[in-house]
Amino acid sequence: MNPPRLAVVGPTASGKSAVAHALAVEAGDIDIVSVDSMQVYRGMDIGTATPTAAERAAVPHHLIDIVDVDTEFTVAMFQEFLGAALEAVCAAGRRAVLVGGTGLYHRAAVDGLELAGSWPTIRERLESELASVGAAVLYERLRDVDPDAAERIDPANGRRIVRALEVGEGSGRRFSSFGQGLDQYPPTEVVQVGLRWERDVLAQRIEARVHAMFDEGLLDEATSVLERGPSRTASAALGYAELFDHLCGGCSLDEAVHAIVANTRRFAVRQERWFRRDPRIRWVDVHDDPVAEVLPVLRAAW
Repeated sequence: MNPPRLAVVGPTASGKSAVAHALAVEAGDIDIVSVDSMQVYRGMDIGTATPTAAERAAVPHHLIDIVDVDTEFTVAMFQEFLGAALEAVCAAGRRAVLVGGTGLYHRAAVDGLELAGSWPTIRERLESELASVGAAVLYERLRDVDPDAAERIDPANGRRIVRALEVGEGSGRRFSSFGQGLDQYPPTEVVQVGLRWERDVLAQRIEARVHAMFDEGLLDEATSVLERGPSRTASAALGYAELFDHLCGGCSLDEAVHAIVANTRRFAVRQERWFRRDPRIRWVDVHDDPVAEVLPVLRAAW
């Protein structure tokens, strides 16, 4: 049996990891299971705010640094790793806390998802078409064949558009039919607690964290990742995508920094909207100190 679980969610820079770490240290029998699509990559620690070596020595962590940067990581792979991690936690007689802001991975962990297959030949053809005609053309096609999927996908997100068309063509089913569960929120044994900040305050926290990442060596880390040939999924990571553009001569470093801050702020808004749709999440409004303000809620919720 899987161990009882608690999930700590919220947008980037909201303090999720710090709160979960404090709870785990206090309890002494809790492992942290990352629900982050980019912390899975080795060598992408600074830009993904991966827990430090000291934090990981104090509390067991799972699903961090588990694949190389050239790996195309998928939600299906995440589910496989998650199952193994929860079995290990249970076998050790410990408890698990899910922590992260990747909405789709979170739903996969909490509710399980029916996952679509993969059709590489179709995908390669669509990717070639994407490169020649652009995302807008493929998006219009998706609107015709699967308007529900199109409504959920950013018209500029070529990778997601290609995936939706690939699944539709390969399976003979609409891509949106695989995500019907995303619009439903069934009862779950997982207690979910969300951290919520005033948007302007969170924007300030994001900017401060971006600058702190550069102080820690983010540019050097991005250079190393680029040299190792990152996959499409790794290349899309916030902070790295913008720096790859800079390193390839597409923009100045100042422009890249500005883009990272702006894109991360927009991403945080999308995260908040995703989680806000789930009525099962108990929200805690944070004003100053996430640990001091949220830890008592986690203690009571467990």
